[in-house]
Amino acid sequence: MVLRIANCSGFYGDRLSAAREMVEGGPIDVLTGDWLAELTMLILAGNRMKGRPGYATTFVKQMEQVLGTCLERGIKVVSNAGGLDPEGCAAAIEKLGLPAKVAYVTGDDVTGHDLDLVNLDTGEKLAEPVLTANAYLGARPVAAALSAGADVVVTGRITDAALVTGPGIWRYGWQAGDLDALASSVVAGHVIECGCQATGGNYAFFHEVPDLAHCGFPLVELHEDGSSVITKHPGAGGLVSVGTVTAQLLYEIASPRYLGPDVVARFDTISLSQEGPDRVRVSGVRGEPPPDTLKVAVNYLGGYRNTMTLVLTGLDLEEKARVAQETIWARAPRESFESVDVSFDPPLLRITVMDRDARRAGRAFSSAVVETGLASYPGFYGLAPPGDASPYGVYWPTLIPAADVTPRVFMGGEEVAVPSDGSCSPAVEVPVAPPPRWEGAEVPTVTAPLGRVAGARSGDKGGNANLGVWVRTPEEYGWLAATLTAERLVELLPGLEGSRVERYELPNLNALNFVVHGLLGRGVAASPRLDPQAKALGEELRAQTVEVPKTFLR
Repeated sequence: MVLRIANCSGFYGDRLSAAREMVEGGPIDVLTGDWLAELTMLILAGNRMKGRPGYATTFVKQMEQVLGTCLERGIKVVSNAGGLDPEGCAAAIEKLGLPAKVAYVTGDDVTGHDLDLVNLDTGEKLAEPVLTANAYLGARPVAAALSAGADVVVTGRITDAALVTGPGIWRYGWQAGDLDALASSVVAGHVIECGCQATGGNYAFFHEVPDLAHCGFPLVELHEDGSSVITKHPGAGGLVSVGTVTAQLLYEIASPRYLGPDVVARFDTISLSQEGPDRVRVSGVRGEPPPDTLKVAVNYLGGYRNTMTLVLTGLDLEEKARVAQETIWARAPRESFESVDVSFDPPLLRITVMDRDARRAGRAFSSAVVETGLASYPGFYGLAPPGDASPYGVYWPTLIPAADVTPRVFMGGEEVAVPSDGSCSPAVEVPVAPPPRWEGAEVPTVTAPLGRVAGARSGDKGGNANLGVWVRTPEEYGWLAATLTAERLVELLPGLEGSRVERYELPNLNALNFVVHGLLGRGVAASPRLDPQAKALGEELRAQTVEVPKTFLR
């Protein structure tokens, strides 16, 4: 009998009614949700500094709506909504007054550890005071809590996929050596962790998605061997297809070796097949032993930032942008700020300043911009009045030895033992099918947007952006792989110039994945970009024209 695991949240702020929809929409065994994006830990730290809860309060509201039904039907709940305060979140659920056994997981907070603090992406060493530091725990503590009889498991920072792998270990008893089953569950967890992005949300070919306005959340039917079927409740809007699942698989990844604390999942071994309407089978996934380190998400306070946006219209836009800047810097010298970013994407001229001094980055800057209102370019107007600077944080990924981190589980005032991971077999060579070669160099082509053939999905990983591109057939993939090199990508998107671009091939998914290093600076909270999470990068690429074989155009 399969284990049916549903998702009801892809981020802190997702649809509040989703928990009720998944509980009432059809049979499920486990209700999960992901609340902790990289940015969320910083948001929760800010809340805690203001005396507010350090956990996702919307999760507690959802439990008010569905926990009673979950208890009646034997549905388990697993959530990382505990954020920086899993114990406080668990206590808030217990205060609902229902007879639920609520467990919480700690041990991810490593702010008191002697961290190396070398940045995973840049190699720099952090010299700033640490605000938060949370290791990405694995699935074993979740499985231990469920095995001890927990109805609800609240965690802090665990891997997103552990929300699915944990219940899988609990139900099927997977051991550390069951690498392929573990890896398969990680893939399933990665697919459903972002909610509706697996069921047609934000999908490149959105015109194929029925009733997107009422898009249903995904669920996974997890089998004992780790293979799964991605689906949704009958009658819910949206679409589950090989395309929607491929899009989500490419979201926020780097190399095909997807590292985690439980296993390394080989994304270049995933096999997808359309089993039926809104049913995609995921199989063939191979796993390797996990590394002996854990990733740590560190945040520190970077200073203060302020952005003013001016609108430029009419003629001579480049000259107007130059005049606008000259008049502003005459009043607030550019060199007086620690950091300045200027972007001009007509008609918008955005100027962002950053500084440790809140006053300097605040009214001293924004008022200087407004002062130019009658002494600048013709047609001057801005999008906001002068304002104070806002504090910003910086995300800093680093590593810690896994042996230095001890996950702990508590329930009903008692500590629950977490079995050790045990040992697993040494890594073996995982065979990967060679990519198809493009043999159509002489076929007739037409100039067309890349997006008429290829889908794309992009996102952020710290200061890096990832951009996944896929097509529908092996023949199209052969053409894509031959055409879209890292160099060609930069030609099509000149804004990437100066960034180091890595390309990874995933012929099993008819896909390529690009990692653009440093594009987002110090991460989403500190990035001055209008699109600080690179969400639109994929659509920008799809709008660029290339020579496409005529037979590929539908």
